[in-house]
Amino acid sequence: MKPLGHKSYGSIPHLSKSRLGEGDHHCDPGQERIATEKPRDQFDLIIVQEKLDGSNCAVAKVDGRILALNRAGYLAETSPYEMHHYFARWVEKEKARFDKLLREGERLVGEWLLQAHSTRYNLSHEPFVPFDLMTGQVRLNYHNFLLRILPLGFTVPNLVHIGQPVGINWVMKQLEISGHGAIDKVEGAVWRVEYKGEVDFLVKYVRPDKPDGIYLPEISGKPPVWNYDPEMCC
Repeated sequence: MKPLGHKSYGSIPHLSKSRLGEGDHHCDPGQERIATEKPRDQFDLIIVQEKLDGSNCAVAKVDGRILALNRAGYLAETSPYEMHHYFARWVEKEKARFDKLLREGERLVGEWLLQAHSTRYNLSHEPFVPFDLMTGQVRLNYHNFLLRILPLGFTVPNLVHIGQPVGINWVMKQLEISGHGAIDKVEGAVWRVEYKGEVDFLVKYVRPDKPDGIYLPEISGKPPVWNYDPEMCC
């Protein structure tokens, strides 16, 4: 069963020049204009962050319990993938920090970078990088998100831009050097659009030449590639 009754995180639509994966879809053209070209008015705020290449996971507080979940919303410890079992162990180890952060019904969603997928990282921080604090399908805005999580020592995705709409080419130029020690090319970026202080929508860009899961054992046929020693963190 899914403790939340639904997925931990949905799918972010792609900008028109982004590479689509299986089951992906493009965003509305109007949303793309707002994110990359022209705001609706002075109340639009565009936040662009480095897109990280790991496994989407979440930590939720449900009936007072701290639960480690995979993207689909199942308990991480029930996953067929070793990296999710490590995530469950790490969340248990860090339970006091999550208990202090989360209110009943909230969940912290982020990228679990322990194991390399298509991008290897030389991480200088812990392998969980949160990007959303949510209740149901409602996201906390960026300012309040930072106020909640930074005092507890979490690392957030590299901030590329905040302010007016900004195009893909400029953003990807800034990401020639990753903010998280990526050894391979950064896969893309996420645009967060807030309106009057509320999160309105998210869109993303994935570079067209980005391969899928080339370091995962089930694809490579080789042992896992770890970005962070699992025995040290978990």
